[in-house]
Amino acid sequence: MAVLNVHERTLPVPPAEVGVLIDSLGGEEDRLWPPDWPPVRFEGPLAVGVPGGHGPVRYVVSHYVPGRWVRFRFTGPRGFEGFHEFSVECLDGRRTVLRNTLVVRPRGVRWLAWVLVVRPLHDAAFRRSLDCAERALTGRVAHPVRENRYVRLLRAAAARRAV
Repeated sequence: MAVLNVHERTLPVPPAEVGVLIDSLGGEEDRLWPPDWPPVRFEGPLAVGVPGGHGPVRYVVSHYVPGRWVRFRFTGPRGFEGFHEFSVECLDGRRTVLRNTLVVRPRGVRWLAWVLVVRPLHDAAFRRSLDCAERALTGRVAHPVRENRYVRLLRAAAARRAV
């Protein structure tokens, strides 16, 4: 069974301004990814076929339309098949939806990892990413996301393991 997980934010700016954030992902001027999370890194400029990832999550850029859409196909960890993507949807020329969509099929015991660890961390990171986008484009965040205790505990445990 596949999991569909979507996070989105309506931003009061034209689509081209939101698209610039997608194009900056993983670069020196990345204003989309939360700076206090394991950074997104690619083995070259954002382009189809370029491998990358964040933390233990590995992927390759499978689709890229500059300023509009980027999709990453998972290559690791094993047991997670699927993709995640950022897309830009114009509402009326003055408002734009920035959306992160994840479709994944956890295999075997990875279902348990998805429920207990991956989903809470994914949700927190991508909600924070939308906060970063809003701050970059408007100078503030109307309703900042707060991490719950469980996510803080998971992040602390991951930080200890990384040392």
